[in-house]
Amino acid sequence: MSRLPALPLLTTRLPRLITLCLALGLAFVAGPVHALSRIKDLAAVEGVRANQILGYGIVVGLNGTGDTLNNAPFTRQSLTAMLERLGVNTRGANMRTANVAAVMVTANLPPFATQGTRLDVTVSALGDAKSLQGGTLLATPLLGADGEVYAVSQGPVAIAGFSAEGEASKITRGVPTVGRIANGGLVEREIDFALNKLKTLRLSLRNPDLTTARRMAAAINDFLGGDAAEPTDPSTVVLQIPQRFQGNMIRMLTDIEQLRIEPDQLARIVIDERSGIIVMGKDVRVSTVAVAQGNLTVTITEQPQVSQPNPLSRGQTVVTPRSNVKVDTEGGNKLALVRESVTLAELVDGLNALGIGPRDLISILQAIKTAGALQAEIEVM
Repeated sequence: MSRLPALPLLTTRLPRLITLCLALGLAFVAGPVHALSRIKDLAAVEGVRANQILGYGIVVGLNGTGDTLNNAPFTRQSLTAMLERLGVNTRGANMRTANVAAVMVTANLPPFATQGTRLDVTVSALGDAKSLQGGTLLATPLLGADGEVYAVSQGPVAIAGFSAEGEASKITRGVPTVGRIANGGLVEREIDFALNKLKTLRLSLRNPDLTTARRMAAAINDFLGGDAAEPTDPSTVVLQIPQRFQGNMIRMLTDIEQLRIEPDQLARIVIDERSGIIVMGKDVRVSTVAVAQGNLTVTITEQPQVSQPNPLSRGQTVVTPRSNVKVDTEGGNKLALVRESVTLAELVDGLNALGIGPRDLISILQAIKTAGALQAEIEVM
């Protein structure tokens, strides 16, 4: 009697074999992984923004490190006005206190901040105060650009720096004339903005770009269905609120801001000549160009010789100058050829092979741009 083949073993191994084949197929089909970013990180929603507020105030309680009233008339006037409001008349008096300093108080009013919300404020000396350490800011109204009071700040000032001084030496670490008051501001007026009642919404791109704006609008339209989003310029995408989201803007925005797209960017080289920092984008390309780098270095070394007469003689001591001049043209640096359409990594490797520093690299990049062989925008900070 013949035996049947072992089908159960084949049946057991078949799913594993199919899974392995599918995994290998996906590995060959899959393209390069692109860096996708959320719309939340690429654009800001119209109206959802902070507002800057500031005020003028007085810090008291300084240990002799405040303003000199003779050199800071605004501090004297502020101190006199404050005391008069408290019922103390100091007009014509000779005040010589050094425990008071005039300061500017700044803060950011968050979007949709309600009355009673606490703010962090920054306090900066306005006069010739040496330090704000140990001082207390008196009640200071904080005004917006329209001149209205939106918050009031008060509290002890905390500084990160310090200053110590003696008769012959002085040491200062950090900036002792700038401090911060955590939760030192209190919101008194709200900014009216009815986000939930808008019929049209604008998304403002943080890095304006036509391609990025179009991709953002396409992703929103695929999610909402229809043509609700339309890019109007490189930095703005206008969104018509669909009927089903009327009165429920927050639910729509929380879904849209999580959509991911691939942002596009210009081929750009950013140069900071003061520090020698160079940042190049991944899309920078160079046409075929020959680059040579070499500096003429002249080194002069002085080794004077002293000639002295014999003892008890009438001669004089004579100093004979001896100069050694050396000229280095760096003849080892040869002409290097940069091939067409090289990538950023190849460009950096080729320029590093020349043995040049950041300063010379800046000049070379600017020269390649002048020659018309650099397909990128150079921005000098």
